[in-house]
Amino acid sequence: MDDPFIVLFNVFAVLFLVFLNGFFVAAEFAMVKIRETRVQQLVEEGHRRARFAKQLTDNLDAYLSACQLGITLASLGLGWIGEPAVARLIEPVLAPLGLPAQVIHTTAFLIAFILITSLHIVLGELVPKSMAIRRAEPTVLWSAPLMVWFYRVMYPLIWFLNNVANGLLRLIGLGPAGNEDAHTEEEILLLINKSHKQGLISLTEASLVDNVFDFTELVAKDIMVPRTDMVVLDIEQSFEEHLAVIEKEKYTRYPVCKRDKDHIIGIVHIKDVYHLALSGQRDLHAIVREHVTVPEAMPISTVLNILQRKHAQMAIVMDEYGGTAGLLTVEDILEELVGEIQDEYDQERPEIENIDHGYSVNGRLRLEDLKELLHLSIPAPDIDTIGGWVFAQLKKPPEVGDVVVWNGLHFEVKEMDGSRIERIWIRWRKQNATQMMPGDLPVQTAEGRETAAGVSEAAWSRPAKEEGDR
Repeated sequence: MDDPFIVLFNVFAVLFLVFLNGFFVAAEFAMVKIRETRVQQLVEEGHRRARFAKQLTDNLDAYLSACQLGITLASLGLGWIGEPAVARLIEPVLAPLGLPAQVIHTTAFLIAFILITSLHIVLGELVPKSMAIRRAEPTVLWSAPLMVWFYRVMYPLIWFLNNVANGLLRLIGLGPAGNEDAHTEEEILLLINKSHKQGLISLTEASLVDNVFDFTELVAKDIMVPRTDMVVLDIEQSFEEHLAVIEKEKYTRYPVCKRDKDHIIGIVHIKDVYHLALSGQRDLHAIVREHVTVPEAMPISTVLNILQRKHAQMAIVMDEYGGTAGLLTVEDILEELVGEIQDEYDQERPEIENIDHGYSVNGRLRLEDLKELLHLSIPAPDIDTIGGWVFAQLKKPPEVGDVVVWNGLHFEVKEMDGSRIERIWIRWRKQNATQMMPGDLPVQTAEGRETAAGVSEAAWSRPAKEEGDR
């Protein structure tokens, strides 16, 4: 019969080794799981244990090796002490069965092996691993000081093992591990979306981050006021005509041209115009300010930098032939980040409105924005706006009532502004048409109505109850 003190010591040794194995497993998974940026934030906030945690994340390879060494030592200790100790406790229980000594010893050893293995897996692996994954931050913080101490004590052995491992990795073309790689744009947006769904950030904050990424991809042509919509003052017109335009349009600044919009000579501010009027003068030349010109392919971030550097609020956008393509203001650029900025004179309709069984959209709406909103894949690489796309499919001057049918969608011209499409009504039909290639699009004109694949006009219109499906 073994000494009871030795038996009790062995039992406590087994429990300690299981706990030790679990400690290293938890520390390992928590180190990998926690974000390095979060650890840095805790350090800056003055958290007492964060500086230890930062040592772990800054030297991840080394401390992962320390964890593996600790797990290995604990596992070997369980095999060396645990199984024989538990087997000796079981043998007296089996002795009354009258079995041969060798059978009792083998059976006791097998039972001990199963018990120790189960204890090792459940308490030494699964439980601490799950805890570390779900509560990585507190796990790292309480384990970090002990890990730093263990690493310093075992440093010679860890250094040797770590260098051997890194040497083998270099042979197969892999470098040392880092805490985390840099995130791609798509990964950041997924993180932002997940954080919003969990209530950690607001919809406004999520939209701002999304807009920042879109902002870097936009060029002046994408957001400019097109040439046809520019309100300009012709230097050759009378001063009274200038005042009439200013009173009607109520803008703060106006480009000044000579005869036509391709010959912009500068910009005037209405404050200067009224000062000129009060002084009794009538010549705009005296108040015309130098204007900024930018190419239509210039990124709007660069345009914003130029306007800031020149203390200007407006830029004239030039096309590749040197003609005027449109104009761009600081407000237009900022709206790409923060959304529409309405002032007391803004009375424009929203670009997109929910109406009966579909959407009413501005003809100047960017085609890329519409495709993103409705999850479409309209193939039109050389067309910028939805109005331009409908115009291209019609292959004739558009009129109110003209309709283009594409892949189950009805694009109807609802309003015109001169020769330009102002509003389009987009709606779904009840049965989707087969996929059609551009150029083969069925067209419905104001004079004669043609439908796709023999589908009658009655088959069109999307039920209101389906409006939230897209």
